[in-house]
Amino acid sequence: MDVTACGVCCVPTPPPAPTQEDEDACSDYGSRDKPGSALGRAVPDGSVLFPDIFRTDHLLFYERFKAYQDYILADCKASEVKEFTAEYLEKVLEPSGWQAVWRTNVFEVLVEVVDVEYSALKAVVQLCEPFLCESQVSTFTLECMQELLELKERRIPLQELWVVYDESGDFDQTALAVEHVRFFYECIWRTWDEEEEDDFDYFVRCVEPRLRLHYDILEHRVPSGLVADYHNYLSQCEELYRKFLNVRNNISSSDSDSEMENVSMVEGLKLYEKVEHLKQKLKLIENPLLRYVFGYQKYSGLQAKGQRPTGIKITHVVSSTVMASLLQSLIRDKLCPESCGEELEIQFHNDPLAAVNACYEGDTVIICPGHYVVDGMFCIADSIEIEGYGLPDDIVIEKQGKGDNFVDCTGANIKISNLKLVQHDAVEGILNVHQGKTTLENCVLQCETTGITVRTSAELLMKNSDLYGAKGAGVEIYPGSTCTLLDNGIHHCKEGILIKNFLDEHFDIPKISMANNMIHNNEGYGVVLVKPTVASDVKDASAEGTTGYAQSTQSSDERAHEEGFREELPECVADELELYKQAEISEGNHEIVSELGAASAKKSQMHRKRLSELGITEADDNLMSQEMFVSIVGNQFKWNGKGSFGTFLF
Repeated sequence: MDVTACGVCCVPTPPPAPTQEDEDACSDYGSRDKPGSALGRAVPDGSVLFPDIFRTDHLLFYERFKAYQDYILADCKASEVKEFTAEYLEKVLEPSGWQAVWRTNVFEVLVEVVDVEYSALKAVVQLCEPFLCESQVSTFTLECMQELLELKERRIPLQELWVVYDESGDFDQTALAVEHVRFFYECIWRTWDEEEEDDFDYFVRCVEPRLRLHYDILEHRVPSGLVADYHNYLSQCEELYRKFLNVRNNISSSDSDSEMENVSMVEGLKLYEKVEHLKQKLKLIENPLLRYVFGYQKYSGLQAKGQRPTGIKITHVVSSTVMASLLQSLIRDKLCPESCGEELEIQFHNDPLAAVNACYEGDTVIICPGHYVVDGMFCIADSIEIEGYGLPDDIVIEKQGKGDNFVDCTGANIKISNLKLVQHDAVEGILNVHQGKTTLENCVLQCETTGITVRTSAELLMKNSDLYGAKGAGVEIYPGSTCTLLDNGIHHCKEGILIKNFLDEHFDIPKISMANNMIHNNEGYGVVLVKPTVASDVKDASAEGTTGYAQSTQSSDERAHEEGFREELPECVADELELYKQAEISEGNHEIVSELGAASAKKSQMHRKRLSELGITEADDNLMSQEMFVSIVGNQFKWNGKGSFGTFLF
């Protein structure tokens, strides 16, 4: 059965409401009119013929969500979790008369439950007759198992029991209750939860985001690298937390005020800081919004091939079939231009992915009209040009199969034009510019998760293109990047454009140019700026009058910065920007420039303050000019759900 979970997008949406049929068939709390068990059965693996067990590991998202929210945890605090769970078990768990398979990493054995200690979340068991046991070692005889049970006082954690199937339906609630306890302590609970602040709703703060993440991972809606990072952070945090507890216990049990104890306290503080740092990383990934706001910032480290050993440049022609008329048009328009003074070497392909993979520095890929379905990702590490021969709607490249990426760009100068990219079952955005410059012109991008991501130190020039359908932001702009958007449509996304937080001292301010774009029909804002809620430096900067500075950046200061940056732009782009500046500022442009100017002013003042603290009173002009370059003119913001501009505070 397929699991059901909300999509991984900027703001989590609630799971689909179950139908009445679903409630009757799957609910673990409603009354059943039909006799017999409503749960499935599973045959245990292994050579020993254990009886069948209830199959409960396939529960849907909304079933677990409903159980924890409505029946088990409700609005309890972290310190009350065990108490609330015990109360729930007292209502639904049969106290005796049922069998279960007791599973550990070493053995499995059939037992019978004779009592339940609800407050301890344990069952009192005895071995069944005949004795059924499967073990990785042959030493677990009947006598050994009896001795082990005596050592444990016959008390076994409920999460180690798998309830034996009973077709009468009398033990359905028991099987589900044990499953909810097992899943909670294996997938939701963290050993440090009980020491967290106890003045919040534990379900809202911890259970719901972790449950959503679990199902998002099951549905391959989280990048594989991010999943690996999450599990790595979790294991590191658990290990460091155990060390921290040991150090703390040693300190508390010692009465002396020795130098050794002082050393232990310093070690404990260091461990505590490391644990807190890892816990924050885990919370960012667990939050469906923040995991995309801050993003997964790793990539495969693509290696450029450089020029061919022979030094020649090849034109790659992609077409599923080559008709004579098409070939004649290609020769006339692309392959033998009048300006071409030398013979061209041409290679033919029927797959655009194969053509791109065959490219070296300076190659050109010409894609003929057709609908191309690719199973893989485009990794472009060399400076090449990919051009569709015709209109974008006639040259469609559609990605099939689940995967993290569609197009990854790291080349120094990449140009993509006249194509339509269609993304399905995606985990990451449709196009990632990791480094270098990528020019996107006259393209259509039908997105799935986020749209285009411009990473730190990368540059994007996007012209005359149409982007839509992103469940996150249409364009994500990272600190230290350069993003120029001219004459584009960005619509029907969660957010239009998202500018990542750049107020951290380690981040550089991005350079952003937006002219004559139509940003409309997005669910949230047209443009969103991410920034911290509370930061002492930001407060100080605000107190020094950043509002006035932001207003001034739209007069002489802003013009000075724009002039300086325009010199770095290609001549054609600079000319276009100059034309756009003559257009009347439409609603929303002024607001965005003001807010971004104020944020960059805060950054500058924070920078000056840090230099002052270091004793640097006179700094180089380049070092001090930290204001963001912003050119936002002639854009139209229409029918965005929350307005043209907003801020996301974290």
